[in-house]
Amino acid sequence: MSTDTIIRLPDQSTARIPKVNFLTKENGLMSWLLTGDHKRIATLYLISITFFFAIGGSLAGLIRLELLTPQSDLMAADTYNKVFSMHGIIMVFLFLVPSVPATLGNFLIPLMIGAKDLALPKVNLLSWYLYTIAGVMVLYSMITGGVDTGWTFTVPLSTHYVNTNVITTGLAIFVAGFSSVFTGLNFIVTIHKMRAPGMTWFRLPLFVWSNYAASVLMVLGTPVLAITLVLVVLERAFGIGVFDPSKGGDPILFQHLFWFYSHPAVYIMILPGMGVISEVVSTFSRKRVFGYTAVAFSSVAIAVFAFFVWEHHMFIMGVSNYSTLVFSLLTMLVAVPSAIKIFNWSFTLYKGSITFETPMLYSFGFMGLFTIGGLTGVFLASTGTDIHLTETYFIVAHFHFVMVGGMLMAFLSGIHFWWPKWTGRMYPEKISQLAALITFIGFNFTFFPQFLLGTLGMPRRYAAYPPEFQVLNVFSTAGATILGVGYLLPILYLTWSLKYGEIAGDNPWQATGLEWQIQSPPLTENFPEIPIVDHDAYDYEWLEKKEKEVTSVG
Repeated sequence: MSTDTIIRLPDQSTARIPKVNFLTKENGLMSWLLTGDHKRIATLYLISITFFFAIGGSLAGLIRLELLTPQSDLMAADTYNKVFSMHGIIMVFLFLVPSVPATLGNFLIPLMIGAKDLALPKVNLLSWYLYTIAGVMVLYSMITGGVDTGWTFTVPLSTHYVNTNVITTGLAIFVAGFSSVFTGLNFIVTIHKMRAPGMTWFRLPLFVWSNYAASVLMVLGTPVLAITLVLVVLERAFGIGVFDPSKGGDPILFQHLFWFYSHPAVYIMILPGMGVISEVVSTFSRKRVFGYTAVAFSSVAIAVFAFFVWEHHMFIMGVSNYSTLVFSLLTMLVAVPSAIKIFNWSFTLYKGSITFETPMLYSFGFMGLFTIGGLTGVFLASTGTDIHLTETYFIVAHFHFVMVGGMLMAFLSGIHFWWPKWTGRMYPEKISQLAALITFIGFNFTFFPQFLLGTLGMPRRYAAYPPEFQVLNVFSTAGATILGVGYLLPILYLTWSLKYGEIAGDNPWQATGLEWQIQSPPLTENFPEIPIVDHDAYDYEWLEKKEKEVTSVG
């Protein structure tokens, strides 16, 4: 393995940001609010989800402060229930699910396939407005009393036994679901119909494959959640009895419907992040992705298997022993395509010319945290250990390692990787590397102790706990403080870079994708003329040949 740095930044004495680009072509607030440009819509999404991430993160901070001491002495138990419920709802539905698809996916998919925009620009803008409406509804719900059902809206708690804003919040997630469906539909149509000449399916970047698989999950799975939440609202408002046993309903039906979407939702979050890692690992090891076809089809396999594992969330709910056995085996199988990705990324790194720029550091963080999250999932797929660990902090640690540790690492990796393309400017490298290290350390300090707490039997969703668990909770809260610094730093220095960052040039990482062969920031129409693709993805020999031709002409 060579660690010689071969990535070349542009000559700062000659590099300039093009005067005409998607950020500057039109000015004024209405030009943004009525835009059909996928890049501007991605920018609107980035601002919006950052706002909701800040709110969700602040609520997480309150949770950790409460758990510093065994007694419920910072807030009342009812208030604590509302805080962790709103934290989960905001982070899952308003950050994690849309984070990569709505921002990086929106910005990059047309650029990566040689298209001038997404297939349905107005629908794309509508998806952002629906997301914004859903976010406002959630904020209204939180300000006027919140909701205390957890992010899962479990019945009969949500339909009969709480007096909080279940209807408003449920309808907000219903609206957000339409935003997700429209985004997924737009991606599917665009990838099928708008690829540039020569851009065959097996020349597509793996980021596109991952988003395509996630889009299928969005389109097929999200309507099930939407219908389920409408039924919860109708039962709460009118007592229709779909989930009420006294009226012939079945509360277990709610669990089946909710988790039929909500387990695939994990892969709606993580698949686009996996696409980011494929792009970053290839670029910073200067190698083609090992086993391109296997990695591409593993995304499709994850999307298929995701619909057949929902019942592992229900092992303690009295379901059939036979179905428990089947779903346990299926849950083990879904790990296979995920493992293919991890192994193939590792083989891509083998004997690569690796450099350790910030996107690569976040990608390493993703691989480590996602692997831990996946391996701990084996304990939850096994019925015997799941019965002991369900409803303990082991669950909290597991899904945070997968969805927050893995997903956020991938999101930050992608934001740092494509930031020069998005804005035309670089960020301070040393500070960003420090932020990546702080985030990784802080995350492990926050959530690894929770595996131990769960194994020892500490239940989740309680504001008070036995004193013997305090030491590990103090470690976890201290880690959350470090983690908060790690998340705050990128917001600060990326904002600073918009005005003061060095000019990036068109291709600062010397990457091979079509998006790197055009100006930074791109034109509104992306390409001066539709490109003709005559090389495979991650073909660095093609890139070197092209650079030599440009040099000889110059």
